[in-house]
Amino acid sequence: MKLLVIEDDPDLAANLVDHFTQHGHIVDAAADGKTGLHLAATENFDAIVLDMILPGLDGLELLHRLREDVGRATPVLVLSARDTVEERVAGLAAGADDYLVKPFALAELEARLLALVRRARSQVAQGRLKVADLVLDTASRRVARGARLIELAPIPLKILEILMRASPRVVRRGELERALWGTAPPLSDALRSHLHQLRQAIEHEGEPMLLETVRSVGWRIAAPGDDSPA
Repeated sequence: MKLLVIEDDPDLAANLVDHFTQHGHIVDAAADGKTGLHLAATENFDAIVLDMILPGLDGLELLHRLREDVGRATPVLVLSARDTVEERVAGLAAGADDYLVKPFALAELEARLLALVRRARSQVAQGRLKVADLVLDTASRRVARGARLIELAPIPLKILEILMRASPRVVRRGELERALWGTAPPLSDALRSHLHQLRQAIEHEGEPMLLETVRSVGWRIAAPGDDSPA
């Protein structure tokens, strides 16, 4: 794996870099939020390890900018000494893919990162995205839920692909709008209209809900009962 470690504690950062390097991974490190965001935005990493409390730019704001302003979907695992439900929810809502509370075992951290990277690589390699019984073939652009074929207009189809690639992570409004329209989104609330079309197409009566609205945050597609961050 090629990893980016964004951690301002020099001892912990050194331990992480040493551990990952000894296990055959390539590691870059940043000791502040601004440097970390620059590296995450300009270089390609398999995954990012991100501390929440950083000088210059805190972890939540870094995540927000990485997802919404930069449009990067690189898997991010958050490290934090904060163990409250509110802190976990805030990190995941900002765009984190996993959350690990300090202190932690290095072996567990590495295992979680490998799982995130395997999932991301598997989706790219297969050209097939699957959440529960909903399947999108990214090559043919065919969508099916179980045995039912689904016809989608181009924009709802693009939204579906973005949400399925990120699943089960919440995708924020700005991240979706940037992916769809760049820096010039429509003045009207077109996004909600397209999401409504998508929901009507993929969720028929009697089928479990897959498209979830996370109030004041964004949207996600996840299998029923999947409350996990990764």
